[in-house]
Amino acid sequence: MRARSIMVLGTSSHVGKSLMTAALCRIFAQQGYRVAPFKSQNMSLNSAATIEGLEIGRAQALQAEAAGIAPSVHMNPILLKPAGNMTSQVVVRGRIWGKLSASDYHRRRVEELMPIVCESYETLAEQCEVIVLEGAGSPAEINLKQHDIVNMRMAELADASCLLVGDIDRGGVFASLLGTVELLDPDEQTRIRGFLINKFRGDLPLLEPGVRMMEDRLKKPCVGVVPYIDQLALEEEDSLGLPSIDADDSLRWPSSNLADRPLRIAVIALPSFSNFTDFDSLRAEPFVSLGFCRSATHLRQADVVIIPGSKQTVDDLLWMRMEGLDQVLLDYARSGLVVGICGGMQMLGEQILDPHGMETSGSIAGLGLLPIQTTMQSNKITEISTGQLVTPSLFGQAIPGNHVSGYEIHIGETLYLKEPRPFAQLARRSNCKQLHLDGCITPDSRIFGTYLHGIFDEDGFRHTFIAAARDFYHLAPAAVMNQWKKKREDSLNRLAVAVGQSLDIPRIFDWVGLAYQPQSLMENGERSH
Repeated sequence: MRARSIMVLGTSSHVGKSLMTAALCRIFAQQGYRVAPFKSQNMSLNSAATIEGLEIGRAQALQAEAAGIAPSVHMNPILLKPAGNMTSQVVVRGRIWGKLSASDYHRRRVEELMPIVCESYETLAEQCEVIVLEGAGSPAEINLKQHDIVNMRMAELADASCLLVGDIDRGGVFASLLGTVELLDPDEQTRIRGFLINKFRGDLPLLEPGVRMMEDRLKKPCVGVVPYIDQLALEEEDSLGLPSIDADDSLRWPSSNLADRPLRIAVIALPSFSNFTDFDSLRAEPFVSLGFCRSATHLRQADVVIIPGSKQTVDDLLWMRMEGLDQVLLDYARSGLVVGICGGMQMLGEQILDPHGMETSGSIAGLGLLPIQTTMQSNKITEISTGQLVTPSLFGQAIPGNHVSGYEIHIGETLYLKEPRPFAQLARRSNCKQLHLDGCITPDSRIFGTYLHGIFDEDGFRHTFIAAARDFYHLAPAAVMNQWKKKREDSLNRLAVAVGQSLDIPRIFDWVGLAYQPQSLMENGERSH
């Protein structure tokens, strides 16, 4: 039987659609239903690799995790990765399809891709009982509506009941809810069954008169008010979720000689910063203070400087030079600890070549801190990888554990220019029997690079990384460290509980024609369809 469907729409970007979709996926799964997320088109520099070695938006990978299933490329058939100058790399079913301007994509290519979107949706719908669709931005973007494939058009194709999310934390929630609905066509308005108010911090009785007036104006029910949920260990979808970037942050890390102070980690906030979720697990550690920065002062104060992944590696390296951060980093690297992740590792090398014009043309000198050279290729590597560290020490400290894991998403092929000092030896999920060398580390082990995104999500490596860095600076061992995977699972459950307690879940289940069992009955193993 083809799956039932419900769609989460928002009054704008960053109102909480992605996490609301994840919460509903977890709630449907807890009720025993086979559920999957779906977002036909996503625009984000945060992506993930599937077990087939394909690329999707990271939000859909999180939603699949909430549903208790492996992420699939059919959950996000089109991924747009902004590449500057109003262009984006278009990833279709996990592979690079082209690089297009915004105008060309929306006016000409969207209709070409719509059959692929429909096919992916039907593939999921045949495998599941429920599909939770996520919209993008607002469904009331009237300038783009003619070629919309992600909001109301997708809702019609899936015959989905729609839930509209408004974010009160940003202000203007009533106006945004009313304006969104009134800009829709009558048949689209009918498809929206109700609305919710998200990220509420205030006194609920003071809000209720406005909610009642909104129900009268919209002729639709409010299914609930969801509180602001603090300290969720769950990634944001795009850069709107990125913490503030400090331009001049000399007061953030005051001088301190205390041995138990937090480890200071500065992540350079590149203009084309990709996969900033790589650092969520580090940010959550109680004895780590991590900041995203573009300040020379901030870099000089750091214990560890990380160059993260980049969608436009050469352009971001040129930006660092224009800002003078390259020389600051080179000075810092004489005695400090430096890490490069993916594009950041490529920048740390001797040279970057781009013969196919994937990002730019010609070649550019790197920072020269690692003896490697990278050539951009037309094919992208997208793999889930696991392996072992090759190096016996990190930051000059002997390390007890050597397991690493993460995912690779890169178009560069990196070669060693001297006797190789690889960072790790990895096996990719697509071919576990074939091992390959990853990354590079200096002889004194103070500077290293790796292609592994998500490397810090592995508890063992993250704990080793923090301990080695603290030892290097003669800081006291961290009194406590997180178990990140458990923290994520706890966060998904906490999100589902908060949403389940705040919303009229039986009504939402009724919209999709499925039975909802109270928890007491579920614990006794009862379920009806």
